[in-house]
Amino acid sequence: MDPRKRWMTLATPDGPGWRVAAPVPVGPLDTWMTRLRAACPGHAVALGVDLPLGLPRAYARHLATADFATADFATGDFAAFLRHLAPDADFFRVCATLDEISLGRPFYPQRGLAGMTRASHAHALGFETAAGLSRLCDRATATRPAGAPLFWTLGANQTGKAAITAWRDWLLPALATSDAPRLWPFEGDLAGLLATGAIVVAETYPAEAMRQRGIRMGGGIRMGGSKRRQSDRAALAPALLRALQVVGAQADDAMTAAITIGFGADSAGEDRFDSLLGLLGLLAVLGGQQPDFIPDDPWIRRWEGWVLGQTNHP
Repeated sequence: MDPRKRWMTLATPDGPGWRVAAPVPVGPLDTWMTRLRAACPGHAVALGVDLPLGLPRAYARHLATADFATADFATGDFAAFLRHLAPDADFFRVCATLDEISLGRPFYPQRGLAGMTRASHAHALGFETAAGLSRLCDRATATRPAGAPLFWTLGANQTGKAAITAWRDWLLPALATSDAPRLWPFEGDLAGLLATGAIVVAETYPAEAMRQRGIRMGGGIRMGGSKRRQSDRAALAPALLRALQVVGAQADDAMTAAITIGFGADSAGEDRFDSLLGLLGLLAVLGGQQPDFIPDDPWIRRWEGWVLGQTNHP
């Protein structure tokens, strides 16, 4: 949500591998896609984003009855649903109370209220249980805890407001251009989409990528490390540099320095750290160290989406 905490890490082809630069601010969203293409002339761009791409299947099932949905979108997919929305649509207005919730306004709550629960949120949307608020890739696996459900907008672990901001302010305008980015997995497999020379956007999850690369806070010596502490991030420097080597990447001098000092002492240090983790997950899939896995489930491929590189089921 905060532009000061939006960071990206760029890897460009370097011989048989990749050269990885230090994280930089994303900058203005209206020029982001143009700047990415300019940074990689002649190449397709694989863009991993740490935000939800997709809708829970319980919500998608109900779209046919929503006032703003046509039969075309009720039988379509997430990409078509996004293109149907306007940036000023009621869909993006967060509900203050349960009686405001509808399929046309699913995000809740604006602020904390006594007695509020995710179960009551789900019930207001017509879902049988609170599990209906989550996509399958949001749920806990054997290797990591659950992520936050898409439409919930309260607390430090929520992703709803990030989804609203990203979809409304960046993705919708980008999809309306003549060279719109392509969305994985809704529009095809990663290799096939990249072969078109497009910018291909895929959801990444730093916590998932970190576990896939065998990286643990505390360096495997002690538990309880936090990515919010610079010293804990700096302790991971050897593991991060090894992980880059495994995926065929080499950090430039500025990135090596950033990794060594734990990405800085300011509050955006954890965001620069997450940006590298997301890139590691993306490069692992591009290099074949991690499969480009998509479950054989039409709800996932059309509506819910999936986390790039995730192979564990909920």
